Amino acid sequence: MKLAVYGSRHQEDYIPAIADFLLCLKDRGDSVVMHAKLYQYLLHAVPAALACVTRVTDTPDFDADFAVSLGGDGTFLRTAAWVGDKEIPVVGVNTGHLGFLASIGVDELAGLPARLADGDYELDRRSLIEVTVPDYKGWPYALNEVTLTKSESSSMIHVHAGIDGVELADYRADGLIVATPTGSTAYNMSVGGPIVQPSAPVFVLSPIAAHSLSMRPLVVADTSRLDLACEGRAPRYRLTVDGRATVLGLDTPVSLAKAPFCVVAVQMRGHNFADTLRNKLQWG
Repeated sequence: MKLAVYGSRHQEDYIPAIADFLLCLKDRGDSVVMHAKLYQYLLHAVPAALACVTRVTDTPDFDADFAVSLGGDGTFLRTAAWVGDKEIPVVGVNTGHLGFLASIGVDELAGLPARLADGDYELDRRSLIEVTVPDYKGWPYALNEVTLTKSESSSMIHVHAGIDGVELADYRADGLIVATPTGSTAYNMSVGGPIVQPSAPVFVLSPIAAHSLSMRPLVVADTSRLDLACEGRAPRYRLTVDGRATVLGLDTPVSLAKAPFCVVAVQMRGHNFADTLRNKLQWG
C-alpha cells in the first residue's frame, strides 16, 4: 500500500502517535510520499520514523492508494489541493479543534493502516467549486467556499450575482460566501447559513453582514453557473478560495461552477455525518 501524507507542522502533542503510525507503515512494508514541509518538521523531531518515506515533494506529481491528512479542517483543505484532481481518497485524522472533515481521531491513527488494507471504510465524493477569474494564479478550486469581501474595513461592497445568465440579486453586504455542502459547516455556518448534507447536489449563497433584512441565504443546484461582479467605494475587493486570498480590481468578474472532479473523502465505518453534527455541535 502506498500512502501520501500531509500534515500540519503544529503537532507537538501528537509526535509520538505520528511516529508510531509511520513505524507501523515501515513494518508492514508500505511506502510513503510525504509533503516536503511535514518531512522537514518530522526530520528534526523523529528522524528514525521516516524510514518508510520513499519520496518527498510539495507538488501533486505523485500517485498513491490513499492520502492521509494530519491536522484540522484547514489541513484537510490543503491536503486536497496537494492531491489535486487525481481523486485519491483522503483520510482526515483530527489533531485540530472542531474537525468536521476528519474521519478519525489521532487516538485511532495506529490502527489506520490495517483498516485501510482490510477495506473497513466507505468513500464519500465531495463536490468542489471551480473559480474562473482573468489571470488568476492560484489553485482555482474550493472544497469549502469562495468568498468575495471588501478589502477595506470602512465600506460595504455590492456583489451583483447572476445565475445561468439571469440576474439574481444585488448583495449589499460586507461580502458574499458561496459554499459547497462540505463548506456549509465552515464560514457559511458562522454567518447563519444552512448546514447541508455533504452528498446534496447544491451550493449555498450566504451574505456576510447584509445591509438589508431581505437578503437571505439561498440554496441553488450545483449545476448552476454563478456570475459575480462587485461595486464599491474602494478600488479593490478580496477573493478568497478555501482560505487562499487574492486582492482583485473592482472591475474583475468572477464565475463559479461545479468542478469536473471531486475530493474523495474516506469515512471509516462507524463515523457518519449525523454523528459528527451531534458530537461537534453538542446536539445531544
